[in-house]
Amino acid sequence: MKTVIITGANGNLGTAVTRHFISKGYQVIATVIHETVKAGMPSDPRLDIQVVDLSNEQEAEVFIGRSIEQHGSIDAALMLVGGFAMGTIATTSTAAIDQQVSLNFKTAYQVARPLFKHMLEKGNGRLVFIGARPALEAASGKNLLAYGLSKSLLFKLAEYLNEEAKGQNVTATVVAPSTLDTPLNRKSMPEVDPDTWVKPEALAGILEFIVSEAGAPLRESVYKVYNNA
Repeated sequence: MKTVIITGANGNLGTAVTRHFISKGYQVIATVIHETVKAGMPSDPRLDIQVVDLSNEQEAEVFIGRSIEQHGSIDAALMLVGGFAMGTIATTSTAAIDQQVSLNFKTAYQVARPLFKHMLEKGNGRLVFIGARPALEAASGKNLLAYGLSKSLLFKLAEYLNEEAKGQNVTATVVAPSTLDTPLNRKSMPEVDPDTWVKPEALAGILEFIVSEAGAPLRESVYKVYNNA
């Protein structure tokens, strides 16, 4: 049985991904940021829920060390924690950029860094980052400046990790979805057909393929999961 870390497990995407991985027989270590959120999570023998602030480097490192000690080996990590912000260059302050970098990049980096070392030592592992279309397309990102910039760092980080791990069975993959079909997005964009968006359950299946045995040959992968949006 593979052991996978899923951060941000209580979000719209995280809930679907956690449910999917449990149904596929994985041991899931799920992170949430508040104890109150943990109480609302499902109970399952294959689900280990941890309350941790991944924007705190020391707290993240302790969490990873404890997870390795308790479970012996971590096979994959799906870094789903993130945040979103509107803003053009005229309205985006440095503080806004710092906030988005903390939410979207540091929370992933501070999990990936100790796990990458662990995976290299054991000779295999999968790190999966959630990118974003605005980080790849200027037309999509010009009004989401801080968000797009913060997400763009994940693509470059994956490149660096894949270069360092070249020739070994440790990989970093970035999955960049378009709009997710969530209740919030349906409410905020009622004029858009949600059938063109990406279902969280469909994205969960893609993420599971990446870390499964079927996805073992993948290297240096970037997936644009846009549906018809």
